[in-house]
Amino acid sequence: MAMYLTRFSYTPETWARMIENPEDRRDAARTYIESVGGKLHGFWYAFGEHDGWNLWEAPDNVSMAAVALAIGAGGALSSFETTVLLSVEETMEALGRAKSVRYRPPGG
Repeated sequence: MAMYLTRFSYTPETWARMIENPEDRRDAARTYIESVGGKLHGFWYAFGEHDGWNLWEAPDNVSMAAVALAIGAGGALSSFETTVLLSVEETMEALGRAKSVRYRPPGG
């Protein structure tokens, strides 16, 4: 299964609702990813550009996209960005395959 890192930010309205009714959102996130056959590996809140980070595992890109679309359509977030993570082994394979790619720089 593939690994994904998401960065998200809540809307001010969402923060206001959570202040009034604090909720541990890990269970909700776990439910979303498990519905497509995946697993939640971590859920963190943060200071800075993003309010939180998730580490997920999903069977494929389409499954993760389905989760991302459903969460994004819910209206509670002001941003939701997903990065596909490559294992070291996948990166090593990509490095090996890169030798056969005949890249030409623009204007070259």
